[in-house]
Amino acid sequence: MARRSNLTNIFILTFIFIFALACGLYAQESKPREISLSLDEAIYRALKHNLNLIAEVYSTEKASENISVAREVFLPSLEMSYGSTRMAQRSTWWIQGTGTYINSSQNYNATLLQRLPIGGSLSIAMSNNKTDTNQLFQLFNPYYTTQLRFDFSQPLLRNFGPRVAKREIIIARQNYAISEAQLKSQVMETIYQVEEAYWNLVLARENLKVKQQSLQLARDQLTKTRKEIEVGQQAAIEILNVQAAVSQREADIVQAEASVRTAEDRLKVMLNLASGPDLGSVALVPTERPEFKPVRVDLNEALRTALMMRPDLQIDGLTIESKKLDYDFVRNQMLPQLDLNVSYWSPGISGDQIIYRDNDPFSGEVVGRIPGSLWDSFRDASKFLYNNWSVNFTLTIPLADYLSRSKLALARVELAAAEAKQKAREQQAMLEVSEAVNNIETLAKSVEAYRVAREYAEKLLEAETKKLAVGLTTNYFVLEAQDKLANARSAELKALVDYNLAQARLDKVLGTILENKKVSLSQVGRQ
Repeated sequence: MARRSNLTNIFILTFIFIFALACGLYAQESKPREISLSLDEAIYRALKHNLNLIAEVYSTEKASENISVAREVFLPSLEMSYGSTRMAQRSTWWIQGTGTYINSSQNYNATLLQRLPIGGSLSIAMSNNKTDTNQLFQLFNPYYTTQLRFDFSQPLLRNFGPRVAKREIIIARQNYAISEAQLKSQVMETIYQVEEAYWNLVLARENLKVKQQSLQLARDQLTKTRKEIEVGQQAAIEILNVQAAVSQREADIVQAEASVRTAEDRLKVMLNLASGPDLGSVALVPTERPEFKPVRVDLNEALRTALMMRPDLQIDGLTIESKKLDYDFVRNQMLPQLDLNVSYWSPGISGDQIIYRDNDPFSGEVVGRIPGSLWDSFRDASKFLYNNWSVNFTLTIPLADYLSRSKLALARVELAAAEAKQKAREQQAMLEVSEAVNNIETLAKSVEAYRVAREYAEKLLEAETKKLAVGLTTNYFVLEAQDKLANARSAELKALVDYNLAQARLDKVLGTILENKKVSLSQVGRQ
């Protein structure tokens, strides 16, 4: 019986041990994984993993490939063909012979075509034909023909010139430049958003610490007040103020903790660390605190920098270039079409030469053959034994485009609209730069003012605490001094964060944030 009881105890202890171990493992697994993160590390991770940036990188790569596609129209093209034909039918004419006459032919053709950057085209073609027949009175049978042909075509008015001929390439390059500027703008915006989220997380965590310190002061005050009431140094009613302060500050901590979670989740999403239900599996611990580094900004120099560096202004400039290209193209298409076509070809003929009695093909009596071949015809063609050429001009007048200038007017309006938008954006950029510079100056003064206010709040709390110790004040004024100190610390910290964000904002509106952070577009979205 005792042995059975021992076994039962061992089983129960084993179960308790396994259960405790499982609970410990579960608690360990459920605890968020902490990641310490500096601001530069946060920016670096965002550049590598932010989904919006990765999508923008693909758009830029697509625009780059479109340049190669546009260039392919100037690559030479080679066309080859082969054909074979056999025709057989009943003879209907005495020269065809009696019974069934048969014609068979084979042809081989190859053409090399090259588009020219001035709008024309040049082609080299070679054609070979073999013909065999059973008709009478043939001088060569089978006979071979070869022709080497050179053709040059060039528009002289409409569609003339490299700007028109390379229009698709120019458009593709401009689209790539616009896409690259858009990527730069997206990177700048992402860096600023990461900085904003990072400093807001720092602010939320530090503000939570301030609230916790304030709560601890209130709890210490509550403990001290209880002891003093017990020994009769204070009236029992004095504890009410302290208890109310403790409850209020506990509620403030709940709000502060919620602010930390919200700020942390925003940064996680930007860094693509977690999403959905996995947001709570990671805890971010920022390792930096905001610093006050006074800077002096020359407004005129800042305005010049913004005009040169801002990607949105660069996009406007590229858009105007595209509209100018469209305008020039439409104006070119209104010209008459005058085309020059030049051709030169060299034929070669060979085959089995038929020898008739007394050199009279009408006798129908074949007395011999002199063999020939396709190579012989090709050799004669390549020697340019026979000079054949043609030159012609073709004039086409597009009356609809010439009489109606609506397309040209539309292109002119679009160009004027693009120029107006550029001027409006420049004015907006100047306003943003001016506001950013003024904001830095204002926040620099605010940081200094809030620092002084925090120091006075510390001295006030120290004074009220000393007065309470000698009975010259009450808990109410001590708690009020604690609240003022907590608010002063939070205000000072927020002013520091706002000042750092103002500097980041200035870099963004100037377009220099990439240079200052030493970031290149080649780093974006690549491991």
